[in-house]
Amino acid sequence: MAHRLRPVGIDFVETAPVRLVFAREVAAPPEAVFGALAEDVTGWSEWFSAVRSARPTGDGAGREVRLLGGTRFEETVLVAKSPETYAYRVDVTNAPGIRALVEEWRLTPVGGGTRVQWTFAADGAAAFRGVLRVARPGLGRAFRDAVTALDRRLAD
Repeated sequence: MAHRLRPVGIDFVETAPVRLVFAREVAAPPEAVFGALAEDVTGWSEWFSAVRSARPTGDGAGREVRLLGGTRFEETVLVAKSPETYAYRVDVTNAPGIRALVEEWRLTPVGGGTRVQWTFAADGAAAFRGVLRVARPGLGRAFRDAVTALDRRLAD
């Protein structure tokens, strides 16, 4: 059953009760990475294995994402500042226990490539927060694999 989450702003990335931050360097330049994140939303399923489908909504002001396993998100894009930051808030989900969720992708030039930092900022029931902390290594692996696949895709 879908439920509406608390509408938080971009500042939630810094204040969330649970903040998981992952970073990795890739060879692709920030402009290419930003394009894949913000402008090619439907392409996410080709490089992020947990994403079954993604599509922009509201002329790009939002996204609808479906994950493997059936989790669904309706999201609002909070920041789309090329080529530095792409962030979105989950407004509606069928995942239990979540009260607020923002994901931020921060891109920093490094040599000819990019340092990609993903912050997963969340609040929810105690059980949800506990699961996130335990799931941290798996989320880190998923991020690493996704960014590696994205870098390969952008090199083609």
